[in-house]
Formats: sequence, structure tokens, C-alpha cells
Amino acid sequence: MTSLPDRGASTPSSDPLHEGNAIPSSSSTSEQEEDGSLKQSKASILSCVFSSPFSIFEAHKDSSASKSPKLSSGSYGWSRVLRRIVCTGSMWRFLGTSKVLTSSDVWFLGKCYKLLAEESSSDSDSESGHAAFLEDFSSRIWITYRKGFDAISDSKYTSDVNWGCMVRSSQMLVAQALIFHHLGRSWRKPSQKPYSPEYIRILHMFGDSEACAFSIHNLLQSGKSYGLAAGSWVGPYAMCRAWQTLVRTNREQHEVVDGNGNFPMALYVVSGDEDGERGGAPVVCIDVASQLCTEFNKGQSTWSPILLLVPLVLGLDKLNPRYIPLLKETFTFPQSLGILGGKPGTSTYIAGVQDERALYLDPHEVQLAVDIAADNLEADTSSYHCSTVQDLALNLIDSSLAIGFYCHDKDDFDDFCSRASELVNKANGAPLFTVVQSVQPSKQMYNQDDVLGSSGDGMVDNINVEDLDGSGETGEEDWQIL
Repeated sequence: MTSLPDRGASTPSSDPLHEGNAIPSSSSTSEQEEDGSLKQSKASILSCVFSSPFSIFEAHKDSSASKSPKLSSGSYGWSRVLRRIVCTGSMWRFLGTSKVLTSSDVWFLGKCYKLLAEESSSDSDSESGHAAFLEDFSSRIWITYRKGFDAISDSKYTSDVNWGCMVRSSQMLVAQALIFHHLGRSWRKPSQKPYSPEYIRILHMFGDSEACAFSIHNLLQSGKSYGLAAGSWVGPYAMCRAWQTLVRTNREQHEVVDGNGNFPMALYVVSGDEDGERGGAPVVCIDVASQLCTEFNKGQSTWSPILLLVPLVLGLDKLNPRYIPLLKETFTFPQSLGILGGKPGTSTYIAGVQDERALYLDPHEVQLAVDIAADNLEADTSSYHCSTVQDLALNLIDSSLAIGFYCHDKDDFDDFCSRASELVNKANGAPLFTVVQSVQPSKQMYNQDDVLGSSGDGMVDNINVEDLDGSGETGEEDWQIL
């Protein structure tokens, strides 16, 4: 089940349902023929409710030619309403339906769910596995297009419909990091109120106003130098840098985040190139991560929690298929926060994989802006959760994406580095990213000519500490394959 980029938009000129219900010109028919057509129309409407959005378009288009003007106009209103409900995903969320899942194992944010086909097994374990996955999925923070919020900065935008999907996807990824940090990976949204204060405070941070720390308003302001602007679509690299700037600004201004005026973890944007969009395998430098943790702890040598954002370019016009197995394996990392990615120009939050499909939360649903107060434990949080599992073929993902990881302590970071190094060994010379232990006096980097990993062993030996900007980013030089 996939979504359209302009999903939820109500503009008639771009409404595929409106186009599919075009009223054809035809001659008048007999009363008996009208009665038969009416029955057929009603049956078609009911069948639409239980078919996929795309088959609805096709079925209605195929049958429209045989309808008279009177019948088309008579059934148009009801059929359009029903189809719109299905197409926006509202009905599937209401029913809690997971249409895309098969019996194969699902890897979801570092956790494996073993699913068995219902018709082939009545084992209670298989049912609990499916139910457990849906409970986990629907507990993740879902952030979508909103409308009706205060205008963004000096613009007139009071909605981010049709352009804010990358911002919303990044908010979802960071929100999961905060959930994992404060409530743990095993946390599930409770069925009864009052909710936990940590959960409510996290949702408050992602509200749609300048008063909320991680709002779309503040992210766009922080990302101005990287091209972020209301009404404009941006890439994963610029989005990661906007988060880096926002977190740094919050700390410097001592704004209230996590009750202490600080983002509750160090942030490491791992990138192998100064603009991030030309490619080059990024390098996770352990010394840089340690330095960032030390700075986060105000000079203390103890290790802090750390969020790693790894923007990548894994192909030219499309995703190079040699990277697909590596991307799939990142979801097996206990530190996995998923991927900012989707089809070109249509960002989603990819949180799991099954077979050769990516499972994602879709930000393209339009909802009214809500204000969840930080101390309102009885707040309605339903608009921040979704039980509709949508999927996308992995080979259709845009080659420009970003992967997220959360490590809660030093041991967890060491485990991440060990898994990442094993992944490099499986990469056949084309790693997603590599790990280097220490910073050395000289520097050797990746060459842009090998963006697709056609040669080289994927490892970096030395990085000049003077060329680092404190975030793990090098200033001017290009990466070169050894």
C-alpha cells in the first residue's frame, strides 16, 4: 500500500477522484436500464470500500462509460465520500488494518517479529507476534502535515501540505529517539489515561508553534543556511544539518528542553562530504563521538547518550541495488531509528522491512494543528499515532536518504560500532558508512569518483583533528578512497 505525494489535498484540479468521476455524455436510457445500472452502481460503491485506493480509481474509470448522466450524478456524492475515506487511510486506521504484511519476519526498529500466515497456522504465538508488531507500530510517534497553525516566520504559510514531508519525517525519527531515551524501546502507548509526563512532554516539543522546541517553525528557522524555507522541499542532508543547528541553538539559549534546557543527548551528523549531496561514504569517528559526549557533559569524561544521523547518497538517478541488503540489515541493529527516505520528492519515515519491502509511517495525511500542553496528561494524542502499515519496494527508494541510530551509553555505542564494522565486511567494497577508531595527524578521505562504491576497501585510516568542526564534519577537503 503506497501513498500519493499530495495525499489529503482537497484542491479539485489535482484530485484524482474528481477526474475518475468525470460525468460522460450519453443518450437517455430506459427506466428499466436505469434501475439495473443503479444496483450495479451501489454494488460498485460497496466494493470500493474494501478495495485498495488504486483499484478504486481503475474500477470506477472502467465502469463510468456505461453510466447515464443521471446515475453518475446521483451516485457521485456517495461514491466520492466513501472513496475519499479509503484513500486517505482514515478507514484503515479506524479498522486497525495491516493490509501489506505477509507471513515473513518483520524487522522493525531493531526488533524482529515472526509472523505466520493465519490460514496456515493457528498457533497463539503467531497471533501474538502479529498483534505485538501492530501494537509496537501504532505506538510510534506519527507526525503529519498540519493545517491551521500560526504563520511560519514572516511567511503566510499556516500549513505545510505538499512541501513539509521531509520535515515531518525527520520529526518522527527524532521523536522515536526521545521515546527510546526517556521511556525505553519496550514502551507502548497505554490504552488509558493519564499518560506519562515524559510521553506528553515529547509530543509537546513537536507542536506547531515557535513555543515548541522542535516545531516545523523552529526547524525551518535553523535550516535557513541549508536551504530550508516554508513552501520548499529539502533533502535529507540539509534536514540533518538543520537539526544539528537547532539543537546547538537550544543549548546556547538555554531553552527548556528535557527540563534542563538541553537536548537530552549528543548529536553527531556523520557525513563524508562538505555539502552532503555529492556522495562519499561517511566515516563514524569514535574520537569525535567521544568529544561530542564530553562537550554534552560540559567537560566531564563520562559517555552520554548519542544520536547519530547518517545522510547518504547511494546512487545517481536511482538507488544502487548493491546497497539494498545493507540498508535492510541496519534495521537489525538494536540502535536502529529507521530511515528518512521514500520515492523522489515524497519523503516518508521508514521504520521497518519485510522481504524486499520497506514499511513506513506516512506524513502525507492532513490533520488540524493541535496544541498539547506539556502538563496535560489527559490530552487527546490520537492524531500522533497510526495503525496503518504502508509499504514500498526497497528498490524504489530515493538514493538520497538518511539513517538514524540511538546509543544510550558507551557499551551500546561500542555494540553499534561492532555491528557497523561487520556490515562493512559484507559490503564488497561499497559500504554505507565506515568506522574509524581514532584521529591521527594526517587525513585520507573518500573520492567522489567512487560514489557508488565501485572500488576500494571502504575503510579510512586517518583524519586530521584540526579539520573537524566539532560535529564530525570536515571543512573543505574531499573524501578519497585508499
